[in-house]
Amino acid sequence: MPKLIRLYLTCALIGFALSAVFLGLLAWLNIAGLGHLVLQTASGGIAAVMLFVTAGIVFAGVQFALAIIRRTDYRAPPRGVLYAPHVLRAVPVKVAAKATGTKPRH
Repeated sequence: MPKLIRLYLTCALIGFALSAVFLGLLAWLNIAGLGHLVLQTASGGIAAVMLFVTAGIVFAGVQFALAIIRRTDYRAPPRGVLYAPHVLRAVPVKVAAKATGTKPRH
């Protein structure tokens, strides 16, 4: 299995594990009444699955982003066609300003 796919699957598993912990804490602490709604209503199972999946997607994405950022070597010089520091230089330009002839308002 390629390294990037293995990294993504690992981050997804960590994200969904964090989602399960998050949902458990939400239900246990009954934050904003969500514990009551999930555990004691007829549609609580659907709400729990929706919370688990959406939080899992978010947490997995955050885990993957952090893993990619940690892999980046900031000491290495940038490479590629779009990086051209010699082209992007600020050059001062003289601009003539003309009076419009209107009086300033007081």
